[in-house]
Amino acid sequence: MTSALTILIADDHPLFRGALRQAVCGMQPAPQILEAGDFESARKSAAENLDIDMLLLDLSMPGMNGLTGLMSLRAEFPGLAIVVCSASEDQQTMRRVFELGASGFIPKSSGADQIRDAVRKVAEGGVAEPDGYDPRSGDTDAEVSDLLNRLQTLTPQQVRVLNMLSEGLLNKQIAYELGVSEATVKAHVSAVLLKLNVDSRTQAVIQLSKLGQLQPV
Repeated sequence: MTSALTILIADDHPLFRGALRQAVCGMQPAPQILEAGDFESARKSAAENLDIDMLLLDLSMPGMNGLTGLMSLRAEFPGLAIVVCSASEDQQTMRRVFELGASGFIPKSSGADQIRDAVRKVAEGGVAEPDGYDPRSGDTDAEVSDLLNRLQTLTPQQVRVLNMLSEGLLNKQIAYELGVSEATVKAHVSAVLLKLNVDSRTQAVIQLSKLGQLQPV
């Protein structure tokens, strides 16, 4: 790693944002740091700063809605490395995070050296798994496992459409937000229903809400 990274730290606790900033600023060269205190601020910052290399993401900050927020950000910014920072260090949470495309997981109990090591590994193209993580552990129930598998078959645009459906937006509103035709939105909705094996928009939203119920602490 020869050039300085640009890192977005997204966490609703100023003290923990400060601890992360202090840890990563101990790297050489020192990275440029941006901060956000909730999901919408993080999403807006990522959209306005396309040179961001990495997002350090708190799973429980306002607006995240469980793991739905992680899935949404991965879909909207597929080229952005996302490293989850969480106080929930159980195997099940870590496994779900990696299944949804995170590049790393940093327990909030980690020391500064561990945080820097994880950031370096991800910056070099690797995946930062915490000590003690076993991808074979933390099995989810069959229904959640099936849902995760189905969600991973959605394209980034289909994920965005699904999230907008969950917000109650109509097809014409989704079309406006995405800059596409209503016919294109209808095609995306049909594809989402097929991939999730449901018959209606309401059922699709209910399926997505199950991710929101998987709320880490």
